[in-house]
Amino acid sequence: MKFSPLPMMGAHLVNLEKRGDARGFFARTFCETEFARQGLCNHFVQMNNSLTTNKGTLRGLHYQLPPSAEVKVVRCVSGAIFDIILDLRPHSSTFGRSIGEVLSADNRTMMYVPEGFAHGFLTLEPNSEVFYLVSTAYAPQCERGIRFNDPTFDIRLPVAPTEVSDKDRNWPKYDAEFHGASLLRSVK
Repeated sequence: MKFSPLPMMGAHLVNLEKRGDARGFFARTFCETEFARQGLCNHFVQMNNSLTTNKGTLRGLHYQLPPSAEVKVVRCVSGAIFDIILDLRPHSSTFGRSIGEVLSADNRTMMYVPEGFAHGFLTLEPNSEVFYLVSTAYAPQCERGIRFNDPTFDIRLPVAPTEVSDKDRNWPKYDAEFHGASLLRSVK
C-alpha cells in the first residue's frame, strides 16, 4: 500500500500496490503492520457496506464524539463518490477545513479518516457502493453531524446534491457545545 498524507494532519489517501500478470492483479487493501508503521489506527471493529442507488445523493457529514470517536477507512467498490472530510479538532491548525477526493471502483483509492473529522460522500454515479472499516462501534448517543451547507464552513462539492436525507439536512448549525468541541480537544 502507498500512503499519501493529505494537507490535514492525520488524514491520508491509501493506494493499492498491485502485483499482476495477464490474469489480473492482487493487492492488499489492509495490513495491520503497514498501517502501524505509518502511525495510523490498525484495529477495526466493524466493516460497513453502503449502496446508494441515485447519482447526486449526499450522505453525511457524520462523526461520533469521544469516547466513541472513530477512525474510518473508506473505499468505493462500485461506481464513484466524492469523499469529503471536515476537520473538527479545535486544537488543529486545519480546524474547519474540508477536503474531498474522488474514490471510485476504477481508481481503488481509499480515504483514511482520523478521529475528530466529520465524513460524508456525494455519489457521482448511480449504484455506488462503499465499504468502510470503522475503529469503534456505532454509539447513537455520541453521533453528530454537520450539514454540507453549514455557513460556518466552506465545504465545496463538485455538484449540488439532488438527494439528502431529512436527518442530514436538519443537523443544527455548527455550535461548539452541541458538536462537542470540548470533547474533541482530546482527539488526536
